Amino acid sequence: MQFIKHSLSVTLLLTVAGLVQAEDQTVRIGHVAPLSGQIAHLGKDNENGARMAIDTLNAKGITIAGKKVTFVLLPEDDAANPQQATAVAQKLVDAKVNGVIGHLNSGTTIPASKIYHDAGIPQISPSATNPKYTQQGFKGAFRVVANDGQLGGTLGRYAAANLQAKKVAVIDDRTAYGQGVADEFAKAAKAAGVTVVSRQYTNDKATDFNAILTTIKGKSPDLIFFGGMDAVGGPMLRQMKQLGISAKFMGGDGICTEQLPALAGDGMADGQVVCAEAGGVEENQKKAVEDFRTTYRKKFGVDVKLYAPYVYDAVMVMAAAMQKANSTEPAKYLPELAKINYKGVTGAIEFDTRGDIKNGTLTLYTYKGGKRAQIAVMK
Repeated sequence: MQFIKHSLSVTLLLTVAGLVQAEDQTVRIGHVAPLSGQIAHLGKDNENGARMAIDTLNAKGITIAGKKVTFVLLPEDDAANPQQATAVAQKLVDAKVNGVIGHLNSGTTIPASKIYHDAGIPQISPSATNPKYTQQGFKGAFRVVANDGQLGGTLGRYAAANLQAKKVAVIDDRTAYGQGVADEFAKAAKAAGVTVVSRQYTNDKATDFNAILTTIKGKSPDLIFFGGMDAVGGPMLRQMKQLGISAKFMGGDGICTEQLPALAGDGMADGQVVCAEAGGVEENQKKAVEDFRTTYRKKFGVDVKLYAPYVYDAVMVMAAAMQKANSTEPAKYLPELAKINYKGVTGAIEFDTRGDIKNGTLTLYTYKGGKRAQIAVMK
């Protein structure tokens, strides 16, 4: 009899423990970026930003609908390849993620967004800037950085008004991002009275630019705009120097990294490069970003490359929407996400009806002594 009582007591304890455990819930956040290939350093930076946010949330011990939440990151590599992006998007859908942060590139974000939309899973991109992403009418598609219309347009106007460029050449890498930002730059530059003397194309894995740069040299532009990433922009600068082209070199956030001087070798003169990062903090946010950078460096042993603070904010915004809705179910927290007003590391985050960030800021940079130097924060 005593044995039976003991067994019942053990069973009861295990059952109670099981009920307590059942009160906890796991929230799966998918994250996608290129973790292999030429821009893997940027992809890893994004993933690190997501990991920091997940750790921050778990340290807070958040409760939603009366249940303690454990946030888990499901990282995937899309290799900056649209086909691989759709494959990993489906993988995350099958894993029943509660939300997705990503992708890094516009060319992967746009095709993947259809898969998330069809599955009813909210998606926040921390870095995709092509306007088409939020023009598809997908209610669950958001971004926390300014789009190419704002970025390319600002650079085009800056080239005319501040750099006094009269003739420009435009190169893009034929990706959704590269072509989009180059088109917007050309449009704004022309509207400001600048002549586009040459329009050239390469690809995002190219290493030899002698043919297109030789053609451009014959047109004597004051400035060359490149729509693409730093892994291509750096070698392009080296070859510009070899060909004796001293024109200013301008680009969007894809080239605007701490890595660019190393990738350009001795091809970059002080002040030659002007680039803009989609995002940027005004004076009152500088301490928050510096604190973030310090924490990031301590945690990962490397400096922030580019988008990590925006990834961090994207994760935190998604979690805040879940808390406001008191639910981790996508259909229930999506309305709260759409009307969120969140004070993040990078500033205030609110979305317009398309899912674009309201009042998106841009930061203009140049490089001096191999280091990135801020010129101005603009809207």
